[in-house]
Amino acid sequence: MEPFRKLMGIVAPLEALNVDTDQIIPKQFLKRIERTGYGDVLFYDWRYLEDGKTPNPAFELNAARYQGASILLSKDNFGCGSSREHAPWALHDYGFRCILATSFADIFFNNCFNNGMLPIRLSGDVIEVLFKEVRAQAGYSLMVDLEAQTITRPNGEKIAFEIHPFLKERLLNGWDQIGLTLRHEDKIEAYERNLLSFQEKRK
Repeated sequence: MEPFRKLMGIVAPLEALNVDTDQIIPKQFLKRIERTGYGDVLFYDWRYLEDGKTPNPAFELNAARYQGASILLSKDNFGCGSSREHAPWALHDYGFRCILATSFADIFFNNCFNNGMLPIRLSGDVIEVLFKEVRAQAGYSLMVDLEAQTITRPNGEKIAFEIHPFLKERLLNGWDQIGLTLRHEDKIEAYERNLLSFQEKRK
């Protein structure tokens, strides 16, 4: 998994409450097991008109000014609903590496860290300020520094954020679940050797 240290990225606004995983990636696209190829169907029901192909001009993320965005700005309870890991897969495949919101559903929150994405909880007041600034300035970008735990606005002001030290360490080092396990590879191999030796002695 690619480490996350610093991210300078365009911010795209999704001003909606309780964005659930079925809105992020509808159930008809869950048949595949690969982690890639979901970016084109992210927010499918909102993003396209009824033909499923034509971009919906009313959906804000379709605006040209937000293309190439790597930071998503939203509101309360982002990622609620089912526990499908396809939701962070789709967001990541689209290009998002960081999500700013007032709150996240617990399972979705943890799935983000399993897939190299940084979800950041911010106060409602800060989120509202960011929404206003994003819409007022085309190409609005933020610098997210995980090690310093700060978000730097275009005017230079820094916003501090909290993150659990273990989750921070995982992203800084690019450790997914497999990566965490491989940190103990020598102990695993020693255990397997001892188990094999024990089994041989019992024969």
